[in-house]
Amino acid sequence: MAAPQSFLWTRRVILTFLTAFVLLPVYVMVSSSLKPLQDVSGKFSWIPSGLTVKPYFDIWETVPLARYFVNSLIVAGAATVLSVIIAVFSAYAVSRYKFRGKRVFTVTVLSTQMFPGILFLLPLFLIFVNIGNSTGVALYGSRGGLILTYLTFSLPFSIWMLIGYFDSIPRDLDEAALVDGCGPVRALFRVVVPAAVPGIVAVAVYAFMTAWGEVLFASVMTNDTTRTLAVGLQGYATQNDVYWNQVMAASLVVSVPIVAGFLLLQRYLVAGLTAGAVK
Repeated sequence: MAAPQSFLWTRRVILTFLTAFVLLPVYVMVSSSLKPLQDVSGKFSWIPSGLTVKPYFDIWETVPLARYFVNSLIVAGAATVLSVIIAVFSAYAVSRYKFRGKRVFTVTVLSTQMFPGILFLLPLFLIFVNIGNSTGVALYGSRGGLILTYLTFSLPFSIWMLIGYFDSIPRDLDEAALVDGCGPVRALFRVVVPAAVPGIVAVAVYAFMTAWGEVLFASVMTNDTTRTLAVGLQGYATQNDVYWNQVMAASLVVSVPIVAGFLLLQRYLVAGLTAGAVK
């Protein structure tokens, strides 16, 4: 049965409006990044009077953007890899085995998502400082400390999500692998993990995006050497002026890895987020 014309036109109008609503901020960012500073600081105009790519070269000199980029890449990448590895083992154990305290563990993992992250800022700060004073291991102001901080946020969600995904994978696959001579760990990596790629990719994307764009903990737990992009972008605002064209240009540059990764992994991400919804 064909849809009525009124429905088709209504759908087109709504989709066009939503598309324009989403792309409008992107257009403002792109156009502002191609304007001289005096044009951006003055009266706003939808059509730039003059275009220049100078802001894209100046962003690397105004602040050490390359160093911030490397710090963010290391911190977000390490936090993502560790989060995925730990979550895979933890979720597989909860999904496939029965042990004492299993329900308490799952409820505790889920309950951590109810608390706002700012509640953990002062406790983590004190823990890192005391560890550094007592053992000499510098966690405060280091990349390692920031990686551990991001694990406290990404791990609970990652474990909970992979538990539901592993539950949707038939146990017959594990049992067939065990009958063929595989051990539990080998069965996990040879059978279960390949079947759980969409869920693992969704968890990895979530962990990476959480670490890549986090500001609060990065502004407290880092110094000038270990500062990340989310905090480093504030360097374009000085006491005398704000380099808005460079802010827009830098924002577009640092968004490239996230957008490219999302487009490449979109198929797995959608499948992973919808896994377990229907059993």
